[in-house]
Amino acid sequence: MVAHGWIILDKPRGLGSTQAVAAVKRNLRSGGYGKVKVGHGGTLDPLAEGVLPIALGEATKLAGRMLDASKTYEFTLQFGEETDTFDAEGAVVRTSDRRPPMAAVAAILEHFTGEIEQVPPAYSALKVDGKRAYDLARAGEEVELKTRAVTIYSLRPVSTYEPAELPDSTFSLTAGRPDPYNPTSPLEMADAVTLVAHVSKGTYIRSLARDIAHALGTVGHVTYLRRTKAGPFDETQAISLDRLNEIGKGARLEDVILPLEAGLDDIPALTLGPDTAEAVRQGRVLTGLPQSDGLYLAKHNNVPVALMEISGGTAKVVRGFNFPDVAE
Repeated sequence: MVAHGWIILDKPRGLGSTQAVAAVKRNLRSGGYGKVKVGHGGTLDPLAEGVLPIALGEATKLAGRMLDASKTYEFTLQFGEETDTFDAEGAVVRTSDRRPPMAAVAAILEHFTGEIEQVPPAYSALKVDGKRAYDLARAGEEVELKTRAVTIYSLRPVSTYEPAELPDSTFSLTAGRPDPYNPTSPLEMADAVTLVAHVSKGTYIRSLARDIAHALGTVGHVTYLRRTKAGPFDETQAISLDRLNEIGKGARLEDVILPLEAGLDDIPALTLGPDTAEAVRQGRVLTGLPQSDGLYLAKHNNVPVALMEISGGTAKVVRGFNFPDVAE
């Protein structure tokens, strides 16, 4: 069997994304699938867990699209200590006794929804003068990263806390209202909060957590981070590392691999005949098409042929696939 498609790994904590790709390669080789091209669709920090799409064969041509896709994360923000890495791995650099009430947390989240500006962590894989920022930071060098625009599509607490029961504005308290930072306040004080964020590419959850804590008048860091969705893939489709290892012991790859098209579930299909399919494989342009403008997955006999962009009735190949066709 030639392996083309996706393995969605539920990456455990402590395993790097590159190590996860190596584990897939190793198990495919041990399982008798030979040398297969493998790539991942979005890095996850070793301390993070969850959905890591891993592309096999022709699906690796779509890995770039997966990097650009939005992601959903569940994370816990622990108040009181800020670390140099903004997570539990780093050294504590700032502390605060201030704990925000849940009312304040719920009220501040809307200010971090939509397009926002954030500074990535110094301990990140971004490059500064050709070197990884985390390498410079670990060497004790001062790392200055530029502010970037990212989009937070949604941000909410995991708990069933009801915003309708909150004060109208926690940050414009009038006389007689409880002080949200007074330990004797009837408002529930939070040592930590777990949030769910649906974000654009390039968003750093650790930076988001830092900024939320600062906006609440305190400091904090991420103690738990799980990616629950990456592009069209979610955790219900993910397999454990143990199940991946079974592939190397002879378990069927067909039982865990998703087809290439699974990474394109939001793209309509364009059905080709044998002549037009051959033309597309040669990179030729198709004209006189009735379809509306946009990106399409061109297929012949249900076999992916190419990603094509249609504009004004003309279709051009964006990315071709090298699948063997099937007999009609």
